[in-house]
Amino acid sequence: MTTSTTTTSSTSTRPAARYLAPGWGTRRIFNPLVARLVRLGLPLKGARILEVPGRTSGEWRATPVNPLTIGDTRYLVAPRGETQWVLNMRASGGGRLRDRAGVDHFVAVEIDDGAKPPVLRAYLEQWAFETGKFFDGVGADATDDELAAIAHGIPVFRIA
Repeated sequence: MTTSTTTTSSTSTRPAARYLAPGWGTRRIFNPLVARLVRLGLPLKGARILEVPGRTSGEWRATPVNPLTIGDTRYLVAPRGETQWVLNMRASGGGRLRDRAGVDHFVAVEIDDGAKPPVLRAYLEQWAFETGKFFDGVGADATDDELAAIAHGIPVFRIA
């Protein structure tokens, strides 16, 4: 079961944070299985292990992600919203992607909502089979306006 949590502040003009918490099966079975397969080098359509230092502890935290490449630019999209890795990425400004081939360190810059529609469309074209349910019914064939309407709830980082 997926749950949604939002937070608001009476002094903020920013929309409420969006977070779709993973269920027990995702946390305890699916994510560890994907991480193990990626570490073993099995092809999972480009999945990688994202490692980001914790914003309080500084300890490296790991989670499977689906990096996206458009032209020469790479992105990380957070379809579940403001996850722990997103909060840690904002605090650290970077991290590393790991697979059997090695480790790729990167710097991350969060992109503005206005720049997200083409990235979200490309992400949905590649990953909708796995993550499409987190996009509020919006698919790769959506208009730019429809993608813009959900952009505020889906953090996107350009990584280099």
